[in-house]
Amino acid sequence: MFTEIDGLRINYTDSGSGECILLLHGWGSNITLFNGITQQLSAKMRVVAPDMPGFGESDEPKTAWRVDDYVDFTGKFCTKLGISKAVLLGHSFGGRVIIKLVTRDDPAVQAEKLILTDSAGIMPKRSLKSKLSTKIYKAGRAVMSTKPMSAMFPDAVENMRNKRGSADYLAASPIMRQTLVNTVNEDLTELLPKIKQSTLLIWGDNDDATPLSDGQTMEKLIPDSGLAVIKGAGHYSFLDDPYTYSRILASFLNL
Repeated sequence: MFTEIDGLRINYTDSGSGECILLLHGWGSNITLFNGITQQLSAKMRVVAPDMPGFGESDEPKTAWRVDDYVDFTGKFCTKLGISKAVLLGHSFGGRVIIKLVTRDDPAVQAEKLILTDSAGIMPKRSLKSKLSTKIYKAGRAVMSTKPMSAMFPDAVENMRNKRGSADYLAASPIMRQTLVNTVNEDLTELLPKIKQSTLLIWGDNDDATPLSDGQTMEKLIPDSGLAVIKGAGHYSFLDDPYTYSRILASFLNL
C-alpha cells in the first residue's frame, strides 16, 4: 500500500493488530526482506514497515538527505499512520535512524523497546593504509578536476570514484550517492549512552559490514542492553538464521 509524505510516494505494509512494532530496513534494502519477521509478529502485533525514501518502491528524496532527514520522515510517517508509540526494530541503516530518533529531546514516536540488528552507527577505525589511499585519491581528484585536465580527460573523476566506490555507492543514483556519503560519515557513538529504552542487540558473528565489535561496543554504552550473537550468520542475521532470530525476538517481546 502507499501513502504520501511531504510529496513523496511511500510504499509500506501494515498488518496484524495490537501493540505496534515498526521495522526499518537497511541501506540498499527494502521491506520485502522483512517478510519472515512480519509473518511471525503479525499474529500477535501490529507490524508496520515502510520502504524508506530512495529504496524499494518509495520515491527518492528530491535532494540528498542526512540521517536527521530520515528521522524526520519516520516521525511524519508514524503520525500519518496514527502511531504514537511502538517497539522499534532496525537493521543496519535502520538502526542508525532509530538511534538518532530515540535520543532526540522530543521524538515524534514514543519507543517502548528497541531491537537493533547488525546496526550501523559506529564509525569504523581507519587504517594508515586507508588514510593514505584517501589522501592520494583526493589529490588526484583535485588535479583531474582542473579545467585543462577535465577537458582532456572528461571521465577521469567519475572513473576514479567508481574504482573506489562500494557496491552500494555504485548502485545508487547521484542523489542517493550523496545521501550515502552524508549518512555513513556520521558517528553516533556519543548518542548511545543517552538511549533510555530496553535494547536488544542481535548480531551475526560473521558480519563483515558492521562487525560484531560494533555490537559489543553498543552493549557497553547503551545502559539497558543485551547482545545476542547468532553463530555463523553475517550482516543479514535475520535471513541467515531465521529460526534462531525468531526465537530471540519472541523471547524479548514476550510472545
